[in-house]
Amino acid sequence: VFILIEDFSKAMSQAGSSQFQEVIRQELEYSMKVELDKILSTASSNELEHTKKDLEGFKKLFHRFLQEKGPSVDWGKIQRPPEDSIQPYEKIKARGLPDNIASVLNKLVVVKLNGGLGTSMGCKGPKSLIGVRNENTFLDLTVQQIEHLNKSYSTDVPLVLMNSFNTDDDTKKILQKYSHSRVKIYTFNQSRYPRINKETLLPIAKDVSYSGENTECWYPPGHGDIYASFYNSGLLDNLIAEGKEYIFVSNIDNLGATVDLYILNHLMNPPNGKRCEFVMEVTNKTRADVKGGTLTQYENKLRLVEIAQVPKAHVDEFKSVSKFKIFNTNNLWIALSAIKRLQEKNAIDMEIIVNPKTLDGGLNVIQLETAVGAAIKSFENSLGINVPRSRFLPVKTTSDLLLVMSNLYSLNAGSLTMSEKREFPTVPLVKLGSSFTKVQDYLRRFESIPDMLELDHLTVSGDVTFGKNVSLKGTVIIIANHGDRIDIPAGAVLENKIVSGNLRILDH
Repeated sequence: VFILIEDFSKAMSQAGSSQFQEVIRQELEYSMKVELDKILSTASSNELEHTKKDLEGFKKLFHRFLQEKGPSVDWGKIQRPPEDSIQPYEKIKARGLPDNIASVLNKLVVVKLNGGLGTSMGCKGPKSLIGVRNENTFLDLTVQQIEHLNKSYSTDVPLVLMNSFNTDDDTKKILQKYSHSRVKIYTFNQSRYPRINKETLLPIAKDVSYSGENTECWYPPGHGDIYASFYNSGLLDNLIAEGKEYIFVSNIDNLGATVDLYILNHLMNPPNGKRCEFVMEVTNKTRADVKGGTLTQYENKLRLVEIAQVPKAHVDEFKSVSKFKIFNTNNLWIALSAIKRLQEKNAIDMEIIVNPKTLDGGLNVIQLETAVGAAIKSFENSLGINVPRSRFLPVKTTSDLLLVMSNLYSLNAGSLTMSEKREFPTVPLVKLGSSFTKVQDYLRRFESIPDMLELDHLTVSGDVTFGKNVSLKGTVIIIANHGDRIDIPAGAVLENKIVSGNLRILDH
């Protein structure tokens, strides 16, 4: 018997392992279909159509997930992009602007990715509704920027928000406050996909509801979903019918992502007469960006490579600032007609990101996602533009929030620009400890935002509070050990200082 088993396993591994895997794959796919049909059968008549579309999209993604194994790039094929495929911003700016800017602006639609919640900063509800500057939220600043454009050039640039089922209701309620602003605002929802149990690879949802205890059963599948959702919503066709030609897509929490007229002019009036269908703004890496996706040449196409796709042996090489000098800011300019063409041919190819999560009850699940920039290889005549760092100003943490609230930036018509009083064009490195993670804790710890014009580096750890009108210069490190508390007194000037131990300012 032993010999037979050994022979059988050898035969399986040589001839049959791929067949065996194929059988397993088909069984998994069949089980998934059965479960999704059960879920669909619980949909009411007004939910049926869009739930069906969502589950169809998910089924395609799941099918690809079962087909693909391991990192999806062959490291040997990765090459540096050709010189002319990533243009310096200065060169694009040097072309100047046409006399009639309004005619180019009227072809543009601004799209903001608004699917995220503020949970990482301890907030409930959409991240776009967090106050970032003078009581203004991310959404307020976005509307102000576009309104300023429309007023300055007598144009009609609309704002489109891609919401998720997590952010849609709260966002729609707040939109009423902009009803008198000079910006048409549209929304559409990205898909809603079921999370799958890591062990069984089956959905954990039993029905279509996503409220109450079922909220954890569903997820929005990453911003790569924009192409299908935008198309399915009917909004894409409506905007094309209105004569719109390009969308400028960016994350709503990137305060540097404002409409750039020079890039728009380059798209509408290309120097060689051949229009780009897809432009990705990239910027030079610093030590803080080593994990960001980078543009490479792969099989004669520009391709975005993310760290998750890199074979383990090459991760350090991928992070190298000398070999891969740029990263993707996720500011993208895409031709509407190209999205429509590719969507109708089902020809948008994006790598699958497998995102593992552990739910509150301890269950391990995975969610299958895609990233909007990964589609660059599906478009014709794509281009990277190496933009100044100022176009990448994301607010992911309260450390980022401190920078944008400070006097490093001035606010004008919804746009933040680096203060002319700062001698260096670079942003200080700020690291606030876990006591500052939540927005409400962070705000409680600053009586007023310190003067940071001459700051290079700030690290704060432990129970620390700042009085009014504190000034920080050079490198400042403040560490309150466990059980200690440090109160930085009002009016204090800290220059190249390390403060540790206990420092309590007592009221007299």
